[in-house]
Amino acid sequence: MQHLKVVACALSMLLAKKCYASDPLEDFYKYGELSDAEIHQKHQGDLLYGDVEFGLTASNGNKESTAFKLKSNVYQDFAKWRNHFKLDALYREESDNDTGQNEVSASRYFVSGQGNYKVGQDNASLFLYGDYLNDKFSGKDYTTTAALGYGNRLYEGSKNTVDFDIGPGLYLSKTDKETELAQGKPRLKQGQLMRIALQWERNISKRTRFNQDVSMEVSLSGLNDRLISETALVSQVLGGVSLKMSYVYRYNSQPEEDKLKVDTELGATLVYSF
Repeated sequence: MQHLKVVACALSMLLAKKCYASDPLEDFYKYGELSDAEIHQKHQGDLLYGDVEFGLTASNGNKESTAFKLKSNVYQDFAKWRNHFKLDALYREESDNDTGQNEVSASRYFVSGQGNYKVGQDNASLFLYGDYLNDKFSGKDYTTTAALGYGNRLYEGSKNTVDFDIGPGLYLSKTDKETELAQGKPRLKQGQLMRIALQWERNISKRTRFNQDVSMEVSLSGLNDRLISETALVSQVLGGVSLKMSYVYRYNSQPEEDKLKVDTELGATLVYSF
């Protein structure tokens, strides 16, 4: 519950700040009325803009459980640089009323940052990317990657846009101390990779948007391949608040012993745009 108090406090502070845009109340537009390009143009020069996604579930009975999900996409758009920062956190705690014991059943924190340097043409850029993943139940202390490369728009129509990034990078992970390894097998693994990312956005109506984001990291050193796919349907509820239904698919080609290759997540959350 302490984690919930910290997240709730941070969220309230974020929503209360007005320094991120000239006037946040003027930024409430009907979801879908503006394309991504128009949103970036609208906020060009602002220190920060984007969205915050939050979900909370609590149950009582023979077992009490509390779970929260916090996710955010924050942007900066300047004359030569467009920066994108992500946060994705999931925490779930269960308690048994008979024994009085608390048990954490999910604890995952992911952060990433990408800077795109605009190279003249619309939507063309050179990017620098980095991320960090701490998943308590993955068998690893951490996983981190870094990559650089080229990005552009594959397709742009009246309702659809498809963007891509591609480039080489580095992979680093460390197996946690609780996982037993074969003799001589190192806990620290590092190697080269190729990163490919696709973002497909489709405007269904003035209030509803479909998003499909896929990022794939293919190891060039015989290590772990990773794939993360998020399929989402977002619909405006009131002003800058929207309801998001999402399905997340995560794949690791070489999980730690006794861990599964595939992890999925189905969620319904509220999204606040600022």
